[in-house]
Amino acid sequence: MARRVLIKGNEAIAMGAIEAGCRFYFGYPITPQNDIPEYMSATLPKVGGVFLQAESEVASINMLLGASATGARAMTSSSSPGISLKQEGISYLAGSEIPAVVVNMSRSGPGLGGIHPSQGDYFQATRGGGHGDYRTLVLAPSTAQENYDLTILAFDLADRYRNPVVILGDALIGQIKEPVELKPYHKKPPQKDWALTGNEGRPQRILKSLYLADGELTEQNWKLAKKYARMAKEVRFEEYLTDDAEMIVAAFGSVARILKTSIDILREKGRKIGLLRPITLYPFPSAAVRRAAEKSGHLMVVELNTGQMVEDVRLAVEGVAPVDFYGRPPGSIPTPDELAHEVDKAWKKRRA
Repeated sequence: MARRVLIKGNEAIAMGAIEAGCRFYFGYPITPQNDIPEYMSATLPKVGGVFLQAESEVASINMLLGASATGARAMTSSSSPGISLKQEGISYLAGSEIPAVVVNMSRSGPGLGGIHPSQGDYFQATRGGGHGDYRTLVLAPSTAQENYDLTILAFDLADRYRNPVVILGDALIGQIKEPVELKPYHKKPPQKDWALTGNEGRPQRILKSLYLADGELTEQNWKLAKKYARMAKEVRFEEYLTDDAEMIVAAFGSVARILKTSIDILREKGRKIGLLRPITLYPFPSAAVRRAAEKSGHLMVVELNTGQMVEDVRLAVEGVAPVDFYGRPPGSIPTPDELAHEVDKAWKKRRA
């Protein structure tokens, strides 16, 4: 039976992971995601799982690779600089087609930056981030409830495509405390006929990302590319008050939840404005964005950075409609009134 609890966003991720069958967690502390390893350290042993605080982010991602290679559901989490250190391992996971879940509760940067919420890791998450020609599925929650639900989904998608899945949140999404409905997970674990399970009198299994024979790596990369193309059917997004909108704002994660109130404020002033929120950042909801542009004739992108997702929006729109942008680099969180003011400015500018 489902039950409702008041918890932090980070705790919701940890609870979702355990509910989905995650029994191995490897990590290293960094603010603002430390509630995740704290919860896992206390809870995983009670359900027969293993928590291990590694000596570094580099060690933790490679421990994750080893555990996931046996077919177990495993996860790591970190924040921005820590995720940067994990990039080589994430590339190895993708190249070896090993499923895993990687959580980034991002903080501000570049460099050490600070612990404020930021969406500056969008490029890193959606472009692979590490070396080589690969992709990761990327899920962007905007509530504590979605932290729970999308973590469960992340494990299913990782197994479905034998690929790493990134959950991209930020300090606001991780630290916010909200009611969350904890829904039971009833799916059967998938059969993993590729997993390394020791000598069982079966044909040999090899998981690798090193291909040295002539043409072998080319063939493997095309195989991966076809898989990434199949991922396109996993696209997810939310629309808010878009049916009659004459301008649609595109935003993800924490800033999208603030914008809902901003749009309500503007609606009271007679502005027909809606919101399109990508939930999957990869695959990106390009078709939905283009339809929004064709329907409304005016898009605006708002991000907690100096401009990253706006590039994907403009690629999707292909000049069908103007795309305005407002960015708020890390250091402060915009209020609904501040964002309403910026959106209203863009509205008026196009109608002057």
